[in-house]
Amino acid sequence: MSKGAIEGLQAEVIRAKELFATLTPEEWAAPSGCTGWRVQDVAQHMAAVYQQIAAADTIEVDVSAAEGAEATAEVVVQARKEWTVDQVVAAYDEWSEKGVAALAALQEPPMADTVVPLGDLGSHPMHLLGDAIAFDHYCHLRHDIGAAVDRAARLPKDPTVLGPAVDWMLAGLPQMCADALASAPQQPINLVFDGPAAHSFCLTPGDPAAGPQWIIANGADDDAPVIRTTAHDFISWATKRADWRDTSTGDVSQPTVAAVLDVVNVI
Repeated sequence: MSKGAIEGLQAEVIRAKELFATLTPEEWAAPSGCTGWRVQDVAQHMAAVYQQIAAADTIEVDVSAAEGAEATAEVVVQARKEWTVDQVVAAYDEWSEKGVAALAALQEPPMADTVVPLGDLGSHPMHLLGDAIAFDHYCHLRHDIGAAVDRAARLPKDPTVLGPAVDWMLAGLPQMCADALASAPQQPINLVFDGPAAHSFCLTPGDPAAGPQWIIANGADDDAPVIRTTAHDFISWATKRADWRDTSTGDVSQPTVAAVLDVVNVI
């Protein structure tokens, strides 16, 4: 899906630019769905992510002491709190184009299949970075800016973005949640996504002989309980922005299912 993510990101950049052009001063200053961040801070973070991909050495902030992806993002946001809206928009305009171009260049061998460590996000082939940013953009626009600006929440649930976003989340989930899943009931669960980017996956405990890490398999296990949701809602609850119980159906009352889903936390 990674090459498809580039097409989706190109559409997302257009949506973001069009949205930013309509925001009022009050909307820019409104609290977003990211705790402690205004809408302006979320937009600045989106620009900074592209800048880190295209030319990390141009970021004026020292993030070397930050531990983890979320802490790194927080350092940059706090350093740029005094930026004007015009500065944020200009940064997004510049770095979104450069960032998408850099991501497109990672879709071809040998770079595409080169596995790199990404701290608490796990280790991934570089082509998956396109999927990661599809996830980042989809989530920040609709769930975070969308918490303050209804027209952001109503942006299209575009499968060309949703599909790669989910691919990134499922690739990262076993690594990001390894310790929590190791302590959870060893209960396989079928995740069935209805609506845009519809698909079925099975979250399965790993083989103890091969290692404790859980795996995500395409398709369903006929013997495993089923949780039905949407890809859009999965992005919200699997990142702890919402409770999975609010938008999921199926075998939701099984205690072992609840215990597994409660520890899912994708970043």
